[in-house]
Amino acid sequence: MRPSPLILLLATALVVTPSTPLAQRSSRDASAAGAPTVALPFTLDQVMSAPYPTNLTASRSGERLAWTLNARGQRNLFVAEGPAFEVRRLTDYPQDDGQELNAVQISDDGKWVVYMRGGDFGSNWDDALPVNPTASPTPVKVEIWTVPFAGGTPVSLGEGVSPVISPRSDLVVFERARQLWSAPIDGSAPARKLFDQRGNASDAQFSPDGSRIAFVSGRGDHAFIAVYTDEATPLQYLAPSTNRDWSPRWSRDGRQIVFARRPGSGGPAANSLEPQPAPWSIWIADVATGTATPRWASDTSLRAGVPSTHGGVNLHWTAGDRIAFLSYHDGWPHLYSMRAAGSEPPMLLTPGAHMAEYITLSADGRHLLYAGNLGTTPGDIDRRHVVRVPVDRAEPDVLTPGAGVEWTPVAMSTGRIAAIGGDAQRPPVPFVLEAAGDARPRPNTPRRWLGEALVPADFPARQLVQPRQVVYKAADGVTVHAQLFEPVGAAARDAAKRPAIVYVHGGPPRQMLLGWHYGDYYWNAYAMNQYLANRGFIVLSVNYRLGIGYGFDFHRPPRAGIAGASEYLDIKAAGEWLRAQPNVDPARIGIYGGSYGGYLTALALGRDSELFRAGVDIHGVHDMTSEGGSRFGASSWRFERSTAELDAMARTAWESSPVSTVGTWRSPVLLIHADDDRNVRFSQTVDLLQRLRAQRVDVEEITIVDDTHHFMRHENQKRVNAAIAEYLERKLKPVM
Repeated sequence: MRPSPLILLLATALVVTPSTPLAQRSSRDASAAGAPTVALPFTLDQVMSAPYPTNLTASRSGERLAWTLNARGQRNLFVAEGPAFEVRRLTDYPQDDGQELNAVQISDDGKWVVYMRGGDFGSNWDDALPVNPTASPTPVKVEIWTVPFAGGTPVSLGEGVSPVISPRSDLVVFERARQLWSAPIDGSAPARKLFDQRGNASDAQFSPDGSRIAFVSGRGDHAFIAVYTDEATPLQYLAPSTNRDWSPRWSRDGRQIVFARRPGSGGPAANSLEPQPAPWSIWIADVATGTATPRWASDTSLRAGVPSTHGGVNLHWTAGDRIAFLSYHDGWPHLYSMRAAGSEPPMLLTPGAHMAEYITLSADGRHLLYAGNLGTTPGDIDRRHVVRVPVDRAEPDVLTPGAGVEWTPVAMSTGRIAAIGGDAQRPPVPFVLEAAGDARPRPNTPRRWLGEALVPADFPARQLVQPRQVVYKAADGVTVHAQLFEPVGAAARDAAKRPAIVYVHGGPPRQMLLGWHYGDYYWNAYAMNQYLANRGFIVLSVNYRLGIGYGFDFHRPPRAGIAGASEYLDIKAAGEWLRAQPNVDPARIGIYGGSYGGYLTALALGRDSELFRAGVDIHGVHDMTSEGGSRFGASSWRFERSTAELDAMARTAWESSPVSTVGTWRSPVLLIHADDDRNVRFSQTVDLLQRLRAQRVDVEEITIVDDTHHFMRHENQKRVNAAIAEYLERKLKPVM
């Protein structure tokens, strides 16, 4: 199943420029703005030194903000309060110990900050188990913590995950051992279990007055929405059925709950290589009676299924008694709203060829905020901007236009909006959109940047290149977007031909951008691509099919992954595109990627060693027939399927796997994997390495002990990055 030769049809380039006028930038940023004029070298430590911000949140009253920063592996909470928004560090975790901070929240009264510490919550399994990359004899437990906003010593509320603060600002409810537990927010008493029920309790949602808690009771092949009142009142189950119900959200008066419903598991066996519809519906329950009625249902097309982008269906009960949600049924992840009562169809709020993700509701419930690849600046489909749209009309408003990248907007009760943003050179930091009068920001509203002084003075912003947008076509005609990182002096007029590298992101539902990324794993990849360009490589970062940002047909293409690896056409096309460039040495094209990017890297090295002369495969999947164990051999399906059908499915999965190409694998490869990986089994690399050795392929390996897929320790990530650069330099020998 080797792809046919590729015909490259189109390549366009758009230069990225800084997003914020120099007059609005700090003196540090003004000195860093603009493209470099000489190829000044910088170190790996320098380009990895900017602290990575995430978990931005706002209080429901006043103008209090909190977020986390990962500064060279030291993860801490930071806060700021309007109108001055002076930044303070709230916690003191001085070690690079791999313990992430998550689920950051501020109590409604603004007095407390609650967060979760430990675990690996970007994983596919075992996310709540301790992470111990320092090999400590006593691993850090995954616990809920609370600390006063004004400052003080954090107090543990005990082991648990997914904390939720009561609207009364007195209690924290969280998940532990399949049930919900509660503790005073000040930690003055031990946590207590609220109830025992047969299911796995999750997604706790307080009623507006804080008197009741709705939650999901997962029962395996079905799930209920339940309501807890107090220890003397039986749990109430809303319209229980054989379906799987999820995402309960209270009405603003606390009398109703909207939730999503999809069919329970089971039914006739389906071909696991063929996309299956995932119809779902929206129901509204009367809490007093427990009865529920359907309000809207998707059709049974593939597009209309449950969205797999951030937040899923993103249910919100908004002002004006409207229900807002996300759907893919018109081919893009768009926002819709409808009246809770009535039968009129949902209204499309975000028309156009763009996506919405990281969706939040304004404090007054009248607007939705989101990060979208929408705007009038060339190349905006490969960026994110803060967009605001009313809940009752299709008037999306891009609040942060330009060539920057902005994400995770949150609204304060005063109307001001905070988010995180940067651009191609400037590393991301939180900012507040300034506003006068009614405090309602408008497009091009000035920004107040928070915590710029925390970026090290020697961070090489001015030496970073501005990646160019490249668009090309794969052999089957699919249009593919990529970002090109060229070292200064590597233009086509130069006589020297340089080595080039294809970078393949993981996911695969991700999109690399024309600037710093909003995910820490991909933030690191962007830094790495900048470092490789600074070391003399030309780097092409590819947004292959299966990724987000370009609509449903690109996100869910036919014959992809286990069903035929059609996305590999985009990777080979990237190598062919580079080989056709006048400043690229066609004999020195390499490839690297992690996770799903590691899978496609291995496919490239096995299928096309003549094109890809060396590569680094970081924790990739290599054998699709073994991942998941019994996918093709489950005896329960053999009564419904012939052995020939199951064998055909397994054969397709095998031919889509890198292990099937080991016989034609000639290029040298470095394999990197951490052995506490909770996204891709470590055994995938163990098996591939033995196969490559048997074929006498030039293979090297690095094993990171007791770290995870995300290299939770900064030192481990830096070791991996250094190894990638050293290996590619050794094998491809760039001209410095």
